[in-house]
Amino acid sequence: MARHRFFVAGTDTDVGKTLVTQGLLEAAKKSGLSCFGLKPIAAGCEKTPRGLENEDARKLMSASSVKLSYQQVNPIALEAAIAPHVAAQMENRKLDGQRVIGFCRGAMMTKADLVLVEGAGGWRVPLNSRETLAMLPKDLDLPVILVVGIKLGCINHALLTVESIIRDGVKLAGWVANQVDPNMSQPSDSIEYLSAAIQAPLIGTVPYLAKVEPHIVADHLQLREIL
Repeated sequence: MARHRFFVAGTDTDVGKTLVTQGLLEAAKKSGLSCFGLKPIAAGCEKTPRGLENEDARKLMSASSVKLSYQQVNPIALEAAIAPHVAAQMENRKLDGQRVIGFCRGAMMTKADLVLVEGAGGWRVPLNSRETLAMLPKDLDLPVILVVGIKLGCINHALLTVESIIRDGVKLAGWVANQVDPNMSQPSDSIEYLSAAIQAPLIGTVPYLAKVEPHIVADHLQLREIL
């Protein structure tokens, strides 16, 4: 089995990147593939006896079949639940793109059929005054899986993000429609429009779930579309 690596980006924060990443990892395991997920930068971490840890990073570790240390999965943990570059400033730290890339390269030396690197926030989330997290998939040559939160305004957010990904010279491998707003009128119309407008396969439509379970999300994803 060839090794596949992807960067999971979102159109915004709180669109379900972690949930979809978990679902993809669960789908990989169901297909007999070894897999793990990385969350190189995470803000909103909590203090534990082991140091700062992030709930999303722990979720990826739980869904992964290949077990890495917490520090490999989430090497940059920030306490404040705000934009990463601001959280870093509050801790008198500076985020550096090449350092983040180095952490990811080190972790990805571990063999697995599927590796997913989850971003933070949207495509252009800043690392510092010069760099954004978009440099990570570009420098690591990682095709992007885009998570679109289906809510009011999602068409604009999705198309602008797709334009930015392509302009940056990064391949868009596929996208996932994640219905985050249970009260949105006619969500299928937005999904249909985006399916025609985005030149990459729709690899899954995740309905709004009252109880969020990664193995249920996995059943709504077609991992074979990008492998």
